Amino acid sequence: MSNRDLAKFLDNANHNAESTKAQIEKLCQEVLQYGFNAAFVNSCWVEFAKSILGENGKVGTVVSFPLGQDSTEVKINSCLALIGDGADELDISANVGWLRSGMEEKYFGELQDIVRAVRNRKEETIVKFIIEAYFLDPKEIKRASKMVMDSGADFVKTTSGFGPRDAKIEYVKLIKEVVGDRVKIKAAGGISTAEQVKKYLAAGACRIGTSKAVEIVGG
Repeated sequence: MSNRDLAKFLDNANHNAESTKAQIEKLCQEVLQYGFNAAFVNSCWVEFAKSILGENGKVGTVVSFPLGQDSTEVKINSCLALIGDGADELDISANVGWLRSGMEEKYFGELQDIVRAVRNRKEETIVKFIIEAYFLDPKEIKRASKMVMDSGADFVKTTSGFGPRDAKIEYVKLIKEVVGDRVKIKAAGGISTAEQVKKYLAAGACRIGTSKAVEIVGG
């Protein structure tokens, strides 16, 4: 597989606090030029990004990012508003604190409530939950992955990229052990070369979130 062939697996992302309108427009134009899966932007830019891409490209955004500790009601309302703005894919931060506190019923219930609300609004919207694997031990990674799978979401996402360490191949392997082919896996966090992307894909991921998409396909 050539570097250019990797484009379809990449979400071209800009989640910087200082991102400008011109930078978001450039991000969208790169999606059109290279054929990346989607332009991933912060929520305030979703409507603008969709006005550029229209039906020619997908817009993704993040919810309760990167902490995941907004209330369930806030998360649901954000998801529904962003669908209205044109978001095709939602990467939603799960509440790691609930999981690590042993509050698995609340953790799983929130995932279910969010998926149900999104499906009722627009069934084809892609839902990913970010489990922030770098805060979890292997058993917790597996429990979180199973709950994401059982919630009806489309993807387990390894990390936000805003935590203390970059994503690791081991996270993808642990998730894959649990979910198999029943849901998909997105990896993110410090992935910046074509060689890294190929390793993550070989381990079981099928989507990569990166701010270095152009550099990756350009070699």
